[in-house]
Amino acid sequence: MRGILLLMRRFGADERGNFAMISAGLMTLLIGCAGLAIDLGTIFADRRKTQSTADLAAIVAAANLNNPVNAASATVTQNNYPASALVKVETGTYTANSAIAPQARFVTPAIGIPNAARVTLTTQTPLYFARYLTGASSFKISTTATATSTEMATFAIGSRLLAVNGGVVNALLGSMLGTSLSLSVMDYNSLISAKIDALDFLSALATRINLTGVSYSDLLSSNIKVGDIMAAALTTQQITNGAGAATTALSTISQAVTGSSTKISPGTLIDLGPFANLTVGQKPKVGASVSVFDLVNTVAQIANGNHQIATSVNLGLPGIANVSVIATIGERPVGSSWIAMGTQGVSVHTAQTRILATINVLGSGAVSAINLPVYVEVASGTATLNAVSCGRPNISTSQVTVGVTPGIVDAWIGNVTVADMTNFATKPNPPPAMLVNLGLVTVTGLAHAGMGNTTPTNVNFSYSEIQSGTKKTVTTTNFLSSLTGSLLGDLSLTINVGPLGLPIPGLGALVMSILNGVTSSIDQVLASLLATLGIGLGQVDVWVLGIRCDGAVLVN
Repeated sequence: MRGILLLMRRFGADERGNFAMISAGLMTLLIGCAGLAIDLGTIFADRRKTQSTADLAAIVAAANLNNPVNAASATVTQNNYPASALVKVETGTYTANSAIAPQARFVTPAIGIPNAARVTLTTQTPLYFARYLTGASSFKISTTATATSTEMATFAIGSRLLAVNGGVVNALLGSMLGTSLSLSVMDYNSLISAKIDALDFLSALATRINLTGVSYSDLLSSNIKVGDIMAAALTTQQITNGAGAATTALSTISQAVTGSSTKISPGTLIDLGPFANLTVGQKPKVGASVSVFDLVNTVAQIANGNHQIATSVNLGLPGIANVSVIATIGERPVGSSWIAMGTQGVSVHTAQTRILATINVLGSGAVSAINLPVYVEVASGTATLNAVSCGRPNISTSQVTVGVTPGIVDAWIGNVTVADMTNFATKPNPPPAMLVNLGLVTVTGLAHAGMGNTTPTNVNFSYSEIQSGTKKTVTTTNFLSSLTGSLLGDLSLTINVGPLGLPIPGLGALVMSILNGVTSSIDQVLASLLATLGIGLGQVDVWVLGIRCDGAVLVN
């Protein structure tokens, strides 16, 4: 026992070979760390590759939202991953708004039509050395990526004035703006031809009212005087097109409304959609060039509200002595603007419009004149952005498809009252109106006609048509060639003879003959009045102002 203890003391005191033992221990640790480093490096490299594949798959899926799963799956397999690695493909709505937390900007399922896709990809990375520590032979890598499509367009509805009658435009436009105008046909034609950028106009408007450093959303939701809006349009016109007939005409209109206290919200003019949160002055890659007259006319209609427009016009048409007009324009549907920027599914609407034209028709024989009250109501027309097809790499092959539904037309010859004109909750159902008054003998009449359909018509705009701002007219499928002819075909006349009166042979036939002779003139009266208010009978005009074709982009 003593010998063993002695040997142990000697062994403990012997320091020879310590370095070799320490080196052996450290070498084992070093080899283990190197092994772990190799595994970690492999994991990080595979994660980067997996993330890159997920990013590509999300971009491809967002660019093919009609078939995102197949598009993403093909991308995954092309990058040498099995199709099973694609765990999930979700479509939804992405909102580019810095006020929303990044993780909350993508919402699935989509709110309306999807504009984005989120892809989840899962792969396995083999472990070489770490398996001895973890007991697992592989490490699971899971990545996600979100991309959104930027195929967008800007389009507008209404403002259909193509041929100008200076007297009608001066009377109606001046009445809507609460002033009097005396511009010439040449002045109005110059305003129709002049183009300005809608975003440049909004920037000028923000400067005009000292609202700087804010978003377009803040500006669009403000209530701004019509005078300031016209002044901003004038500033934009001067900068864009310089001096000229259009600038002079717009200056005249701007001066006429300088003292107006009427206010409107610019959001009823322009809906910037996903770009509303940009700072005023920033411009997205989608155009919005508008006619100066269209802008002025739309501002006037909105500023007028539901107030009645009452005026008289003389169009110099054969058989027509004079026309007295009462018109009212309803509000556009909530959330609708005249111009909209956005992706598939965004819509714009015209306003419901009512006109009561009391037409003094020149007579003949026993009937010297006929007082013909014609009431026309045109319901809201709708245009919806159905598709944006971007030609890549040749942008000139791009096109935009808009689904258009003209407003339904309801017309009467009857005793429509002023109260009926402003009650948009119900449609008029008038009694007969007195057409001829010969003292002891009178003639009353009542007629009704309607036209319209509720099925949208797809209208395609080529890239060249978009660049030139071509307007296209959609006519309802059961539009009747003559509204007046339809009304006269339904007209029921009643001849009333007083106690001392004597019947006049053929009086009803004479009245119908006189009216049938001025059918074309009455149609022109109605078309001219409605066109000045931005609409047509059984028709609606649309045009595309710009297209953006950046393709899908990664957002998260």
